Amino acid sequence: MSLTLNNLSPKHGSRTKSFRIGRGAGSGRGKTAGKGTKGQKSRTGGRNKLKLKGLKQMLLSFPKNRGFQSRYAKMAAIPLKRLSAFGNGEAVTVATLRQKGLIGRTDRNVKIVGNGSIDKKLAVSGVAVTAGAKAAIEAAGGSIK
Repeated sequence: MSLTLNNLSPKHGSRTKSFRIGRGAGSGRGKTAGKGTKGQKSRTGGRNKLKLKGLKQMLLSFPKNRGFQSRYAKMAAIPLKRLSAFGNGEAVTVATLRQKGLIGRTDRNVKIVGNGSIDKKLAVSGVAVTAGAKAAIEAAGGSIK
């Protein structure tokens, strides 16, 4: 038998008939039609305004997540004084800061902050630096890339 449009049919069991409720006692879903007895939920057109009943309590239970949350990680701030952990002439990068334990494992963006003074010559690269910290590092003979 050839496959033509007039003999196509869906796979057996893929299409089920919808259950006709409220069509007599013999149907299996007669009388109350599966809605129980009495009450707003059993009536025609009922259950619409029930949403408002517990709405206030529901809103109070939600966490208070207001405002904007950036998907970018904040910069980890390193005070200028903490760079004393480095030796003279050492390179300061994100990797070396992580090795010395000055930043966490997950910190990707780092900024050196502070306007104090430092007495070691450091080569800072791949790290953001504030204007005051930049002046202090360059005054000590260091460089920033």
